[in-house]
Amino acid sequence: MIDALTEFASRLPGMRETLYYGTLDTLYMVLWSTVFSVLFGLPLGVLLVTTERGGLTPAPWLKPVLGAVVNIGRSLPFIVLMVAVLSLTRLLTGTTLGPTAAIVPLSIGAVPFFARLVETAVREVDRGVVEAAHAMGTRKSAIVGKVLLPEALPGLVAGLVMTVVTLVSYSAMAGAIGGGGLGDVAIREGYQRFDDYYLWATVILLVVIVQAAQTIGDLVIRRVSHR
Repeated sequence: MIDALTEFASRLPGMRETLYYGTLDTLYMVLWSTVFSVLFGLPLGVLLVTTERGGLTPAPWLKPVLGAVVNIGRSLPFIVLMVAVLSLTRLLTGTTLGPTAAIVPLSIGAVPFFARLVETAVREVDRGVVEAAHAMGTRKSAIVGKVLLPEALPGLVAGLVMTVVTLVSYSAMAGAIGGGGLGDVAIREGYQRFDDYYLWATVILLVVIVQAAQTIGDLVIRRVSHR
């Protein structure tokens, strides 16, 4: 075991450049996928709550449609989703390979996931607070922005952290079909060339990224919970 660790340490300088660029690609994919997940998943999650019976803007015909879209998106394994949207990926990015192309399926896979977490967080807001704001004549749009979302902020941040962690996992799988990042490094340099040290290094880096995201998220959650 000691000999293996010594050999691993001696190999690190030679792997540094490959791991560095693989890490940058992973962070790039996760960052932009997170941005798109929030842009589309947040309003979708809010609509899932506000359009239900008894919500701010009941729409019995819309809620089942939105729910079905979210459920379908969540039911597809990510590796299948990547293949299924290859044509869309090529249309939007001009290619199906590389980190930029991987952002498309990553975002599509994460939006319904984050939307459900937003729905759960918003649904937990005390209805009495919403009813009080409504009784004071606050507009429905203002209730969402000034009551629902601020009150649900700790849950929203927790959901965002969970989404980021999931995206790190998804990005590693994206490497299986040319998505780049640490997943690609693990497969190309580790698995295909039978180099266990690359596998160890990518696993360690992925764990570090996840732990960093979780730690930062926990700090933010504590901050907003005691604001």
